[in-house]
Amino acid sequence: MMDVGLGHYLAVAGVLFTIGVFGIFVNRKNVIILLMSVELILLSVNVNLVAFSAFLGDLAGQVFALFVLTVAAAEAAVGLAILVVYFRNRGDISVEGVNLMKG
Repeated sequence: MMDVGLGHYLAVAGVLFTIGVFGIFVNRKNVIILLMSVELILLSVNVNLVAFSAFLGDLAGQVFALFVLTVAAAEAAVGLAILVVYFRNRGDISVEGVNLMKG
């Protein structure tokens, strides 16, 4: 039977990070997909922090992962609130129209 080691966790985190980066670079038209891609990148960072924390037997990585989760939740809440207000005012959420928000 094969044990799940640190390399497996790093591979999963690498795949999540790659999908997040491709989501940002490939799709520049939909703001919601951009936010989801940023969340995937933050999730890959959390997987790395928890994997190294468990591998080294230290709780510091898990504490940092908890802080990253709280920042990601706040980012998602504020980002979605801005999108809802923007959609109510403009009627669409395309990235090209966001340049109109400059003051």
